[in-house]
Amino acid sequence: MEIIKDPTKMQGVALSLKNQGKTIAIVPTMGFLHDGHLALVDKAKEIADIVITSLFVNPKQFAPNEDFDSYPRDFEHDQALLKAKNVDYLFAPDALDMYPIGFSTSLHISGITEVFEGTTRPTHFDGVALVVLKLLEISQCNFAIFGQKDYQQTLVVKRMIADLNLPVQMVICPIYREPSGLAMSSRNRYLTDEEKEKASIIFLALEAAKKAIAQGERKRKIINSIILSNIKTIPSIKIDYINTARAESLETPDEFFPGEEIVMLVAVYVGRTRLIDNALIKIPTAL
Repeated sequence: MEIIKDPTKMQGVALSLKNQGKTIAIVPTMGFLHDGHLALVDKAKEIADIVITSLFVNPKQFAPNEDFDSYPRDFEHDQALLKAKNVDYLFAPDALDMYPIGFSTSLHISGITEVFEGTTRPTHFDGVALVVLKLLEISQCNFAIFGQKDYQQTLVVKRMIADLNLPVQMVICPIYREPSGLAMSSRNRYLTDEEKEKASIIFLALEAAKKAIAQGERKRKIINSIILSNIKTIPSIKIDYINTARAESLETPDEFFPGEEIVMLVAVYVGRTRLIDNALIKIPTAL
């Protein structure tokens, strides 16, 4: 595995590989890797000749009051995991490599960025879209591999790829969970064992709502109330938002139609740690 920090060098290597007829997949990460990230790497290796994993904690997607400085980092650990997976290239730039002095370009995708995570973190998706666009261009990838856990982010990237006619196929992998059902996240390291146990209610709440939908529930507010009532059984969990929406548009009608794919989205605080999770399900066409 070769480690490259310089974006121009990485892009040059990628262009040379493409000229040789190689297909390239990139797995963008912010590091502190876990089994969920490694599952994305496995998918990338399955579908492409060359795998590039990026490791970059992107300052432009953090607001001033968020955890950029304390975000977990362990480069040596991440490097060892990726080397064991036989990743071809680890692209690990510094902030000044990605945003040199004088950098003045921004990117905004409207609509789907203005609800849910966008309400709580209004500048977040601008930073996500910008860094992902740069990573796609630097890596010259054919495939970009993302996880479903950051569901709204996947919609933002998908929209950007379509709107800008980028020659990239986006691949979204299912949420990778701990045995308790808790969605794997680098931020889980902030949780105590007791908090992890409490956080498992998120998955159970989503499962309860999925069961109600499978049995015929279509009303959005009732679906939301099922998730809410389950999570409220742990009084110490602070709810940021809970909502159900059409999976592609994030529209929130009063009632969903048979055959529609919907997404249930949750953001909560367990202790001081903000966790997000989601579940996709189709409204049954018949019972």
